[in-house]
Amino acid sequence: MNIKKWELLNEVPAEFAAAHPEYSRVILQMLYNRGLRENVPIEMFLSGALEPSMTRSFGDGTPAFYDPFLFKNMEAVTDLIISHIKAGHRIIVYGDYDADGVTSSVILLEALNILHAVTEVYLPDRVTEGYGLNKMAINRLVEKGAKLVITVDNGIRNKAEAAYAKEKGLDIIITDHHILPEDPKDLPDCLFINPSDRNCGYPWPYLAGVGVAYKLVSALLIKASLPDKQKQLISQKCLDLVAVGTVADMVSLLGENRALVKEGLKVLNENKRLGLNELIKIAKVSVGKPLEAWNIGWQIGPRLNAASRLAHANSAFALLTTTEEDEAASLATELNQRNISRQQITEEITAQVEAQIDKDNIPLVIVGIAQPDQIWNEGVIGLVAGRIAEKYYRPTLIVTRLVESAEFDAATKKLIPTKVSFKGSGRSVEEFNLIAAIESCSDKLDKYGGHPMACGFSVKEEAKLMEFKAQLLGLAAKTLTTEILIPKLKIEAGLAFSEISLDLAEKINAFAPYGQGNLQPRFVSYSLHLDDITTMGFDSQHIKFRLSVTDPQTGRAHSFWALAFGGANEYKYLKVNDIVDLVYYLEVNDFNGRREPQLKIVDIKLAEKK
Repeated sequence: MNIKKWELLNEVPAEFAAAHPEYSRVILQMLYNRGLRENVPIEMFLSGALEPSMTRSFGDGTPAFYDPFLFKNMEAVTDLIISHIKAGHRIIVYGDYDADGVTSSVILLEALNILHAVTEVYLPDRVTEGYGLNKMAINRLVEKGAKLVITVDNGIRNKAEAAYAKEKGLDIIITDHHILPEDPKDLPDCLFINPSDRNCGYPWPYLAGVGVAYKLVSALLIKASLPDKQKQLISQKCLDLVAVGTVADMVSLLGENRALVKEGLKVLNENKRLGLNELIKIAKVSVGKPLEAWNIGWQIGPRLNAASRLAHANSAFALLTTTEEDEAASLATELNQRNISRQQITEEITAQVEAQIDKDNIPLVIVGIAQPDQIWNEGVIGLVAGRIAEKYYRPTLIVTRLVESAEFDAATKKLIPTKVSFKGSGRSVEEFNLIAAIESCSDKLDKYGGHPMACGFSVKEEAKLMEFKAQLLGLAAKTLTTEILIPKLKIEAGLAFSEISLDLAEKINAFAPYGQGNLQPRFVSYSLHLDDITTMGFDSQHIKFRLSVTDPQTGRAHSFWALAFGGANEYKYLKVNDIVDLVYYLEVNDFNGRREPQLKIVDIKLAEKK
């Protein structure tokens, strides 16, 4: 396990504190660290509201989000969809196979069905088709009599495929949130809605795919000749999936995403969607407590994603749309089991990659490549890369072999690969821009894409793969050192135990839901006396410490319990009367009607002797 360097973020400037005397030191620090520096953004964040002049709601008492018609193409997009609905044409919602893509597909399909569209969903296969539009799928859709294809969570880089679809007589609308091609000439020649487009006119550029789909649904509802009450119900009903897709896709949880997720969690906790209810039940998600964003990120999202990692996303789609209890229970069981299998496969591949790593001489970039006799599921190699990168704090690429052709060997009665290609997935650390490095070596690759912290790529020849690896390691050697590659634990602020109170914990809790751009704040306290140690759980795997400090001026002792779930073995070296430093989350413990502040341990170490 890596020893992390504790890094306390800089204190807020004096002028910022002077300009906002109504907030405590800790709250000011949290606002400043999130880039909230002006009165309006601060008020919007704390209230959960958006700029009123740019919002639109479906009536009193319903949440107000940004007006979907702020998108420059929304008017034309909705008009085109409505014309196809009126003509009775078959409309295809073309999604993606991850949780964001599936939730996007569901909410758009449901809205189109209510508007009496002839519609269905198409989700490509992760392995045989890959991400985005492809010509094979377009041919299938044409054969089915489709006239309009609406992509969700994909398509913005599918210029050739969009042109092919138009040649086949299809109208194409692309809704996506991924980064646009650098050259405008590489954009698809069709109507598209994408908040990442700097010219789109939309005030929040970081929507997930499901957020963009929700904007399209909202725009269609605004134009629909339905009673206002029905529009309100339709709009609010799908917010549970908007929250699920947004959190699962790990986009920023500031701005409009924060508002969407907050409202979506309310709907999710009303337990109205049968399939999600069954999944939550079988996975034992947040038993007896309201669901939070982390339940989506760590429990619900991975189970939905497990569908396409090991098979096809259609089972996740079916779970979210079914109205039959038996089917919901069966599908939830299937996805939960797939997630268990996914975890096992991930662990097996991780162990095989670990066997390739020289622990005494860990490279600056870890490149794990499947051996000829190893079969690595390409649906999980990104997860493996993430695990290895986190454990060793190194940029990590995991490469699997894909069998392109094989011959049967009568002697061994086995298929012997005669041609293989390679597919990789990477995860990085803050100090290394992975996609920039990949681009520098792109002449060795057939396809690639990604961003500074993650990438995907494919290469047909093993010799080219080895050249790519060598060039990448050479680039890393110019910018990275073992001293640089020390994991950092970023800490929001230092807290004296005398500052901790239920009131402060509740004010901090108001910053939830936590996620990208709004991480749960970590705090640090120093020189704490360890008064008591208790282990908990079936196998005593959890541990909690009673920690205290005495105020030298008043003589008053301040004492709190600090918990480490699953940390009993890691912290077994600590003993009563030790003096420790502690990094922790400050939370509210609500048990049996009693509310009190509680510390959840992030890291703990013996205090340095002075």
